[in-house]
Amino acid sequence: MTSSRSATVTLPTDEQILITREFDAPRHLVYEAWTTPELVKRWWHANRGEMTVAEIDLRVGGRWRYVMVADGGFEVAFHGEYREIVPNERLVSTEVYEAMPDAQALDTVTFAEENGRTLATLLVQHTSKEHRDAHVGSGMEDGLQDALDLLEQVAVSLR
Repeated sequence: MTSSRSATVTLPTDEQILITREFDAPRHLVYEAWTTPELVKRWWHANRGEMTVAEIDLRVGGRWRYVMVADGGFEVAFHGEYREIVPNERLVSTEVYEAMPDAQALDTVTFAEENGRTLATLLVQHTSKEHRDAHVGSGMEDGLQDALDLLEQVAVSLR
């Protein structure tokens, strides 16, 4: 599963999704856009609806929750808890799609900078192949691509 657009999505194991994306912005700005509620509201929707909730309690044990009313009028909601935070470098958190509460995943995102550009690597660790396949089969890659393009625009605008 490889994209022809800017992010690369691979399936390294039966339970994992690996997403890599380079951004034309330094990592502290990509991290800021990833972790600041008012900035998340500018990109997470992927032009597929309106974000109504972007809550982030950025501390170990803190929770996050994103809710969007999609263009079809239905609500899409995710939440999780931060397990590890290394500012500008690494975030580890759980992720639960609220319509499938038993399919919790563990997300590890790292931000590496070289020459003012950032490589973000997101590993999504599911508990089963079935949950991973449901995630992949949801059409997540198209939305992901558009969201990450918007994230880059937001990060660049912070310069």
